[in-house]
Amino acid sequence: MTVNDTALANRFALAKTLAAEAGAMALDYFNRRETLVIETKRDLQDVVSIADRNVETFFKERVAEIYATDGFLGEEFGHDEGSSGFTWVVDPIDGTAPFVNGMPTWCVSVAIVRDGEPVVGVIHVPCSDELYASAHGLGATLNDKPLRLDPARNLQNALTGIGCNSYVTPERFGAIITDLMQRGGNFIRNGSGALMLAYVAAGRLVGYYEPYMRAWDCMAGFCLVREAGGVTQPFPATGPALLEGHPVLAANRSSFEELLAIHMKHV
Repeated sequence: MTVNDTALANRFALAKTLAAEAGAMALDYFNRRETLVIETKRDLQDVVSIADRNVETFFKERVAEIYATDGFLGEEFGHDEGSSGFTWVVDPIDGTAPFVNGMPTWCVSVAIVRDGEPVVGVIHVPCSDELYASAHGLGATLNDKPLRLDPARNLQNALTGIGCNSYVTPERFGAIITDLMQRGGNFIRNGSGALMLAYVAAGRLVGYYEPYMRAWDCMAGFCLVREAGGVTQPFPATGPALLEGHPVLAANRSSFEELLAIHMKHV
């Protein structure tokens, strides 16, 4: 094993440990969510609580203790550049709206980016006790069971995840849904883009598309989908572009081109 391989393997192991610990912390908050003060950010649907902030602080502090020169990008506290070439990209609770409303479709998402590519992706789903884990060249697993996508699944015989937010007009979102359904597809939205990307890696969804998404929402899912044998649309992960929103598209190989056509039609 080379030095780089060892560095990646060690960070992968830490990512899995921290995701499990952070998930337990978030689940404790979830089980007493009536005590949380809920705040809004960009609009009334974009919410945050002390749970999001404290879970991200836990991640940031633990990473800094062990890999002080690694970069860190989190949804709540922004970007700290590092010098090691590795950047941790964390969404402490993806699906805060389901979280505060008592629904189980939220997760903890942690990715590690190197040279502009996600090389580690771990998503922990505390309410269903699921740990999705992947690293470049090592495959993807769900609770240690290998994941491999079925090429027989397509838009017409499976479900597609679709995401939206206030950055996308209702008219555009409606046109995307109409296009998908006219092609014989059907869709689901559960309030967590990261979790729906994990579902793509697990074969539960044939693909996931969201016109505007941030790096902390998708980097872990991208690694999972790729390592499970799927395809993802490029997402700029270096420089200022890492901090901006971009279209997100991930699917198995039998569905990617058709979903890409939907995206291109409604850009």
